[in-house]
Amino acid sequence: MLRLFTILAPVLLCAGIARGATLDQLHAFVRDTQTMRATFTQTVSDASGRRVAEASGEFVIARPGRFRWNVDKPYKQLLVGDGQRVWIYDEDLNQVVVRNNDRALGTTPAALLAGKEEVERAFEWKSLPAAAGLEWLGATPKNKDAAFSELRLGFDAGGLAALEVTDNFGQRTFIRLSKLERNPKLAAELFRFTPPAGADVVGG
Repeated sequence: MLRLFTILAPVLLCAGIARGATLDQLHAFVRDTQTMRATFTQTVSDASGRRVAEASGEFVIARPGRFRWNVDKPYKQLLVGDGQRVWIYDEDLNQVVVRNNDRALGTTPAALLAGKEEVERAFEWKSLPAAAGLEWLGATPKNKDAAFSELRLGFDAGGLAALEVTDNFGQRTFIRLSKLERNPKLAAELFRFTPPAGADVVGG
């Protein structure tokens, strides 16, 4: 079974929108940001608010559709999007799951990674009250078959600082960002993946 946090990685394309974000700023960011790098910590809570999982690691993104999401703790897991396919490698299970890019991104927050300037059209956006020292922008998917019910992006003076996704069962995943860089130079090799010898490969 895939780790619960794996569908969330690509949503981070939204990073860096200014405080008091508007849809115009979101549109400008998607247009102007080609690459990104950051570290993250992540917690998952069930519908009752009980913490059920934690993780940390780093990621890089290159539009359109390429990303590398690397989890270091508490276990090793790697997600690589090469623009056509998404590779999910679980080191403990020695398993690789392969998905078509459109299928993997189409109905999840990962759709934001597509890098198209009209990306906001897939969501209903609204400004939310400030909380925990952050300004918040909320989004709900227009597609009723989406895998999540709500997305919230939290901003401080430096840009995107946190994001939270609530799935259709009330489970919430909260991600805190640090050391975020916009438009760093990234090697093409970061977005290529070859399954390790002996790994169980599922999909294609």
